[in-house]
Amino acid sequence: MTDWRPGANNAIQRQRAALLADLRNYFAQRRVMEVETPLLCRAGVSDPALENFEVPSGQEMRFLQTSPEYAMKRLLAAGSGDIFQICKAFRREEQGVRHNPEYTLLEWYRLGFDHYQLAREVGELVAAVLERPGWQVWSWQGIFQEVLGAGAHCASREDLEELALGNVGDIPLDLDRDGLLDLLMSHCVEPAISGWGIVFIVDYPPSQAALARQILDASGELHGARFECYVDGIELANGYWECGDAAELRARFTSDNLLRRTRGQPERIADEYLLEALTAGLPACAGVALGVDRLLALKSGAKNLDAVLSFGWSRS
Repeated sequence: MTDWRPGANNAIQRQRAALLADLRNYFAQRRVMEVETPLLCRAGVSDPALENFEVPSGQEMRFLQTSPEYAMKRLLAAGSGDIFQICKAFRREEQGVRHNPEYTLLEWYRLGFDHYQLAREVGELVAAVLERPGWQVWSWQGIFQEVLGAGAHCASREDLEELALGNVGDIPLDLDRDGLLDLLMSHCVEPAISGWGIVFIVDYPPSQAALARQILDASGELHGARFECYVDGIELANGYWECGDAAELRARFTSDNLLRRTRGQPERIADEYLLEALTAGLPACAGVALGVDRLLALKSGAKNLDAVLSFGWSRS
């Protein structure tokens, strides 16, 4: 028999409504404007770790967005000022305890902020919502050294493979360097910090900069200017000190597509609207995407994301 009932009970539904109201009030107090942007667009995301849902529309293909990032940056380039959005987003991936292909995302951009300043604002918001006393900040290099006893920033692929074999066991044979770093993060670092509360990891390897700018530290080492926020070992938010160089991002899109081709994934056209907006001028800013469903699960104590969704993937 089909179970028509919602996964989230009435108490959780009320908790979600209160959380959304609190989030909107948080940004209203800081004079950050709420916006809406299209989620069915001509361009998909090029990141090989992500896949869009594809929707045929007449003679063209449209893509459900994995985040409203591209369109929000066009608003920023047009002079919007500080903005935020609470919307649905979509990733074509397996359903799991912490994943649903359709999810609710909070994304915001702050002019004049770098990723450290934005991480502090995220920390203030998350600590207030979850009633936690504070947070820790670790460099990406530092957290690997602490958990694995080895630095990984400049390690060769062979060294990372040896580290993974020693700490994870059997591993896929076709993983590239970034694949090994991701494996070590998910199988070693995330479980190790599950009892640490709110943790920020900052300054990633340049190969994992995504759409963040790249910066040099005091020793001359290059980093991707981004952060991720974890709560009890669960990834909650991903933020960038945004790269506003259209030529640089076009090169990264091309590199992504080359990797997609080698992996047998469909290539994605560059979002020319975004690149034209960056050419016109993106103001210096930092932006972050935060998973609202995961935040609600952490707040309510739910162990499965389905328990905080009215109708999760198996019920929709």
